[in-house]
Parts: sequence; C-alpha cells; structure tokens
Amino acid sequence: MNYLYLIVDLAALSVPFLFSFHPKIQLYKKWIALWPALLLTTLFFGVWDNYFTALGVWGFNPRYVTGYYLFNLPIEEILFFICIPYACLFTYFCFNIFLGNAFKIKYERQITLGIMIIILAAGIIFYDRIYTLYTCLVLGVLLILLQFVLKVKWLSLFFYSHMFLLFPFFIVNGILTGTGPEEPVVWYNASEIIGTRLMTIPIEDVFYGMAMLFFNTLLFEIFSKRSASV
Repeated sequence: MNYLYLIVDLAALSVPFLFSFHPKIQLYKKWIALWPALLLTTLFFGVWDNYFTALGVWGFNPRYVTGYYLFNLPIEEILFFICIPYACLFTYFCFNIFLGNAFKIKYERQITLGIMIIILAAGIIFYDRIYTLYTCLVLGVLLILLQFVLKVKWLSLFFYSHMFLLFPFFIVNGILTGTGPEEPVVWYNASEIIGTRLMTIPIEDVFYGMAMLFFNTLLFEIFSKRSASV
C-alpha cells in the first residue's frame, strides 16, 4: 500500500505520455514549452503545499507513500504537480489541435464572472478558513488576469477541455481523499475548509485544481509562442 500514491501519479501520466508521440498529436515537439511550464508551476504550488503542510492544513498518510520526502512533502506529492498537469495539458493540446486556439464558447465571460462570484462569496463568508481563502484569492487573481488584463484567446478552449477533465479529476482526487482506500491518502484539517465535499473531495480542491491548470496553461502558451518565434 506504500505505493498507492505513486501508482496514481504514474497511471495518470502513462497514457498521455505515450500518446504524446502519436503522429497526429506530437506533443513531444512542444516539450520545450511544456516542461518549463510544469516545473515553474510545480515550484509555485510546491511552496504553497509545503507551507500548508507545515501549518497542518493538510497532511499525508504514511501508509500510502514510499517514505521519501522533500521538506514536508512526500515525493509523490511533488510528482502530482507534474503528472496530473501533464495529463491535463495533453488533453488541452488535443482539443487545441481539433478545435483551434481561437475556439470560442458563447458564454465565456459569463462563465468567468460566475466562477468569480462564487469564489468571492466563498472567500468572504469563509475568510477564516485558510485553504478556502487562499484558493479563492489565487484563482480570482488568475481569472482577472486572464479575462480582463491579458485577454487571452484560449480561455474558452480551457473551459471546454476542463469540462472533460472533471471525470478523471473525480477519480484521482477521490482515491487520494478516501474513495476506495480504507483511509484517505491526503487528509484535511476540518477547521481550515468549508466542509462541503463532492464524494470525499473538499470543494476547495476543484478550485485549487483549476488554478493550478490555469497557471500551467498560461505558461505553456507563453513559452509556446516564444519557442515558435525563435
């Protein structure tokens, strides 16, 4: 059972990694942009994760990790920030191939504003829950930056692809938070979250995951443009 978290990471990565070499996808040709995006996002969220672990906002069940740590984090948690976003960027890239980067959904702005209203309300009402507050702040800043400052053209494509990523999200996060195993792989301090869960998944994880993928996608798009102009 000490390999459960590692198996979840590698299982999530395996198929997207192998299909990165498919002749119709060829994501490997974008690795010069993809890997820096993954590593920079891992650095940001790894620092955040390490800090929250030190504060006791969440922690990791030693029963399900191999026992190798970097600071407060098991190595599997660090791999999570690489394996899961790789799989998500792979999905986003595939939709980009077939739909185009300029793909638009009719209610893009309304979706953005709707998410912002929800996280603003949650952040105000539950300002004393550290995971809730910080997740709402980070996601809110990213949404403002992407929609109103940078005015990126790929936001609709992100929302559309993200809709399909929710199913594997529930599988992966469900396992990690206790759906299946006798005990959760990752536990949460009940006083630092709202308490609303989707199956066993704290609602904050949905917005935390979205913020992480926004960060990855933004960097991936920036580095892709830079590499294409060289």
